[in-house]
Amino acid sequence: MAFKRYLITLGLLSAFLITTATGTTTFREAPAFINGAECTDSSIHVAMTLDANYLRGTIAAVLSILQHSTCPENVVFHFLWSQHDSEIYSSINSTFPYLKFNAYPFDSDRVSDKISKSIRQALDQPLNYARIYLADILPTQVDRVIYLDSDLVMVDDITNLWEVDLEDKALAAPEYCHANFTQYFTSAFWSDPEYAKTFEGRTPCYFNTGVMVVDLDNWRRGGYTQKVEEWMIVQKQKRIYHLGSMPPFLLVLAGNIKGVDHRWNQHGLGGDNLEGKCRGLHPGPISLLHWSGKGKPWLRLDSRKPCTVDHLWAPYDLYPSSNHLFE
Repeated sequence: MAFKRYLITLGLLSAFLITTATGTTTFREAPAFINGAECTDSSIHVAMTLDANYLRGTIAAVLSILQHSTCPENVVFHFLWSQHDSEIYSSINSTFPYLKFNAYPFDSDRVSDKISKSIRQALDQPLNYARIYLADILPTQVDRVIYLDSDLVMVDDITNLWEVDLEDKALAAPEYCHANFTQYFTSAFWSDPEYAKTFEGRTPCYFNTGVMVVDLDNWRRGGYTQKVEEWMIVQKQKRIYHLGSMPPFLLVLAGNIKGVDHRWNQHGLGGDNLEGKCRGLHPGPISLLHWSGKGKPWLRLDSRKPCTVDHLWAPYDLYPSSNHLFE
């Protein structure tokens, strides 16, 4: 184990010294991470979206997952993108030469006519809704997947999240039952007698859709893609919520998921959706840091106006202009 740690440390050092370039996008090459002796050949599937505006965050997230994994060679990434972009593909390939990954096209037309304007433009992008269609896009032999947003870093072994017991549920995620659940829906929703019955028979709790373990077989059997789409159509006709892809997930699944420890989504580090003001960490152990909200760590660091928590993201940034890494 000492020798393995030495190799990783040496590799991380070389990541600062080796630069790979493709077109206009440049990232340092990440080290090769190797499996521990106890690893089997079972795969861990991770789905993320690929977008030029968030590529820097995606690369940092991938690095963090590999760096903290006991079995990094077992992790298989499934990237979803709106269109083939050779520069983005080359960036992933050259930054992570040993990465196991596939890229899948996501047809934006499938969801564009169902998207309603929300309080932040970034939430209205079709790719933000690709998570709804994982069961249709990924190969059928992938029966479980961890979906992750691009504005996060993992600081724990992903195997611990992968092995969560979903029991008979289609989805697992940290639940926040102390949150004011009513605030996620408008008065038009709560004042409608039929809509207000939506959560009868279950105790709904807020969960963040940026970190989810999904049983794809159960998702398909439950017809959850269609159910989420149906609420999006309702939203087009009568405004019943303000945020993008999260509320329809809550309408369909809140109170019917497997809750996991809060340590797996220390979310909200990007502040609120309007101003993105700095926020501190919640008390307790942390396995994953998530900059949900308007403020993104790479933008705040580059502007020289970072929040304190942004320095926790910085060590995973492989963008070569990241002078903050040396400060």
